[in-house]
Amino acid sequence: MPTARTAPTSTARTASVSTARTASVSTARTASASTAHGTSTPTVHDATSPETSSPADSGSTPTPHPNRPAAPLAGRRIRAALIGTGAIGGGSHLPALATLAEEGETEIVAAVDIDADAIAAFCAEHGIPHAYTDLDRMLQEQRPDLVSICTPPTLHREQTLAALRAGAWVWCEKPPVPTLADFDAVESQEGTDGGPYAAIVFQHRFGSGARHVRQLLAERALGRPLVAHCQTTWYRNTAYYAVPWRGRWETEGGGPAMGHGIHQMDLLLDLLGPWSEVRAMAGRLVHDVETEDVSTALVRFENGAMATVVNSVLSPDEVSRIRIDCERATVELTHLYGHSNANWRITPAPDVPEEEAAAWRDFGADVPSSHLAQLRELVASMRAQERPRSSGADGRTSLELITALYKAAFTDTTVRAGEIGPGDPYYTALHGGAPGWAPVGFPGSRSVDSPSVDSPSIDSPCVDSPSAGSRPAGTGSAVNDSAVNDSAVNDSASSKEVPA
Repeated sequence: MPTARTAPTSTARTASVSTARTASVSTARTASASTAHGTSTPTVHDATSPETSSPADSGSTPTPHPNRPAAPLAGRRIRAALIGTGAIGGGSHLPALATLAEEGETEIVAAVDIDADAIAAFCAEHGIPHAYTDLDRMLQEQRPDLVSICTPPTLHREQTLAALRAGAWVWCEKPPVPTLADFDAVESQEGTDGGPYAAIVFQHRFGSGARHVRQLLAERALGRPLVAHCQTTWYRNTAYYAVPWRGRWETEGGGPAMGHGIHQMDLLLDLLGPWSEVRAMAGRLVHDVETEDVSTALVRFENGAMATVVNSVLSPDEVSRIRIDCERATVELTHLYGHSNANWRITPAPDVPEEEAAAWRDFGADVPSSHLAQLRELVASMRAQERPRSSGADGRTSLELITALYKAAFTDTTVRAGEIGPGDPYYTALHGGAPGWAPVGFPGSRSVDSPSVDSPSIDSPCVDSPSAGSRPAGTGSAVNDSAVNDSAVNDSASSKEVPA
C-alpha cells in the first residue's frame, strides 16, 4: 500500500482564525520578488508605496470584464497563481503546476500568503516572480488565468469569488466551501460561455484506475451495480484536535464526513452516479469537539444500488476503501491517501469467462491518482473553454450528499436529493441549528449553562490530519491550508505522515 508523501510545513507564521477572515483576501502589505526565478532576494513593499515590479501585461491593457478571461489561452502558457503556500499548496499544487510548466503548459506568475517575509522567501526558493500578501492586488496586477486556492475552507468562498470576478479560473482545495448556500453563490459568478469556472480538488477521481472502472460501470460490462461500501476510517488523536480551528463548524466546516471522507464519497458518486436518498447516524465517541468524530450512512442511488458509508477518525487501522458488488463482478479499491492500478481488484462471478475477466483487469498504463492528473485535465478544459469535471453540478453532488448526511443524522429522518435548498436550515449551516450539535450560542442550540454530554464547550480544543501534535511556532498561516485539507506535514510532535 502506498504511503502518503511528506511535504514541508508552511514557512508562514501562525495566524488566528479571526485574523484569517479579514487578512487573507486583502492585507496591508505586498511582497514582490525583485527578479524572477529566485536570482536575487525578494524585497517587500508597503501596499501604499508605488509598485516597483511590473505586471506581466502593460498598464495599457484594460482590466478584464468580470467573469471573462484576461486574454485568449490559445498559443500561450496558462498564467497560474498559488494562494496559500502551506503543506498542500507547496507539497501538492506547486509540484503539479511546476511539472506542467516544464512541459510548456503553465507558468507560475505569483503566490500569495499573509506573511510577507515567508512569501518572499517561498517565491525566491521556487522561482516565482511575484510575491503578495494581498489577493485583490495580485489579481489586479498579475491577472492570472488560473488561481489555485489552498487555504482553510472558511476562506474559499470569498477568494473564489474574487478570482472569478477577475476573470480567472479556480482550482480550489476540498471541501470547496462550508455550505450549499456558499457553493451556489460561487456557481452564480461563473462564466456562462466558456468560463471561467471553479473546479474542486477531487484528485481521487483522476488517474487510470478510476477512469477504467468508471468506463466498465458505465458500459455495464460488470452488470448492474447492486451493493456498495464506502469507507474512510482514519485515526486522529487528541493532540490533532488541540489545534484551535479543528472540530468547529465555523472554521473546519464539519467533521470526518466533510474533511476526511469527502474524497471517497466523491469517488463513489463519480463511479455510481446520482444518489436519491440517505439515512444516517453521527456521534462524538472520543473527541471533545463541536462536530462529529464518526458517522455512518445508508445511501440509495438512482440506479437502485444501495451503499453503506462510514467516516471515522477513531480507527487505528487506517484505510480508505470502496467496494462495489455488481451482477457479474466485485470491484474493490483499497488504499489510504492515494491509489494506483495496483490498489484496484476485480473479482469476477464464477460463470464469467477468464478471457473476459482478464480484459477487465487490464487497466493500461499506470497513472496514479494525483493533483497532477487532475490539473492536466483542468488545463485541457481551459484550453477547450469547456466546464471541467468536479465543477458546477458535478462538483456540488458530494457537498449535497454530505449536507444530507448531517441533516439525516441530526433529525433522524430520510433526506432525499434536491430537498435541501433556500429556507432549509441545513442549506446555510451543516449543523442546521440542531440542539446538541450547533455551536454554543447558535439559535436553537443548547445554552452554555446546560450543555449536553454531546455538546462541547465553545472553548473546547478541536482537530483534522493524522495523529499529529499542534504545529510548532513559526508554521501555518491564515492564507495557507494549515493542514486543513489533509495536508502532508512534518510535525515536531509526531513523525507520522499527514495525508496529502
